[in-house]
Amino acid sequence: MDREYVGFATLPNQVHRKSVKKGFAFTLMVAGESGLGKSTLVNSLYLTDLYNNRKVLNAEERIAQTVFITKHTVGIEEKGVRLRLSIVDTPGFGDAVNNTESWKEIEDYIDQQFEQYFRDESGLNRKNIQDNRVHCCLYFISPFGHGLRPLDVECMRALHEKVNIVPVLAKADSLTPTEVRRKKMKIREEMEKFGINIYQFPDCDFDEDEEFKQQEQLLKDSIPFAVIGSNIQVESKGRKFRGRLYPWGVVEVEDPAHSDFLLLRNMLVKTHMQDLKDVTRETHYENYRGKHLCFIFIYNNIVA
Repeated sequence: MDREYVGFATLPNQVHRKSVKKGFAFTLMVAGESGLGKSTLVNSLYLTDLYNNRKVLNAEERIAQTVFITKHTVGIEEKGVRLRLSIVDTPGFGDAVNNTESWKEIEDYIDQQFEQYFRDESGLNRKNIQDNRVHCCLYFISPFGHGLRPLDVECMRALHEKVNIVPVLAKADSLTPTEVRRKKMKIREEMEKFGINIYQFPDCDFDEDEEFKQQEQLLKDSIPFAVIGSNIQVESKGRKFRGRLYPWGVVEVEDPAHSDFLLLRNMLVKTHMQDLKDVTRETHYENYRGKHLCFIFIYNNIVA
C-alpha cells in the first residue's frame, strides 16, 4: 500500500510564491578608474539607463575631485518577478594624482550598510528590514597596463573580506584574443601572489548534470571577465545587435567569441545572484556582526 500523501512536498512552491510576492533586492557596486566603461556595462547588463541624470566631468574636474559614493536604484519587473536593483558607483576613485587610501570611502560605505542592517536587525520592526548591504563588487581593471596596478592590489585587499569581488578586464575590444588570454593569466597570478580573495564559485554537487558542471568550470576559467559594453544598436549583414563599429569590422557585445559579457550577465542574474547574497549574509556580514558584538561586549565591560 502506498504511503498516504501529507502535502509538505508543496513547501518549495509556498516559498516561491512568498518570495515572488515580496520581490527581490540586489545591490551591485562598481569600482575602478574613470574611462573604463563602468556605467555603459551596467546599463548593458540590465538593459536600463541608470545614469541618465549624471553629470560628466572633464579631465581637470576628475583629477580635482575626491572619491564619493553615488547610489542609483531602479525597479525592474520580468515575467511577474520584481527586482529592486541598486547600483553603487564610486566616481573619483583612482583619478587623483595621489590615490593613497582612496578606497577608504568605499570600505566605509560597505561597513555603514552592515551597521545599518545590524541596527535594523536588532530593533523592534524587523519585519520590514530593507537590505542595502553590498552583495557584489565589480572591480574594473584597465586593459592598458601590464596587470594589476598597486592601487588595484591595495583596494581589493582592503575590500575582499567585506564584499564579493568579481574582477573584470575592461574594454576587451582594445585587445587581441591572445592579449586577453595573457592578461587574464597575469592578473590571476598577481591576485594569488598578493593574497587577494575574490568571489569563489560554489563547488558542484556530485549529482549535478554535466552541462551545469561545465558551465561552472567555464566561469572559473574566465576570471577576470573580459567585457565590452554598448547601448547602441548597430547593423551588420542585415542583423541588428548591440555592439561597436570599427573600420576593421564590428564587435558584438553578446557574442562569446568577442567578450565574456554573456557569461558575466548570466552569472550575476541567472545563476549566482542568490549565492552572492547568501555569501554576503553568511560570511561577510557575519564576520562584521561577530566583530561588532565582540566590541560591544568589551566596551560594556570597560564601562561597567
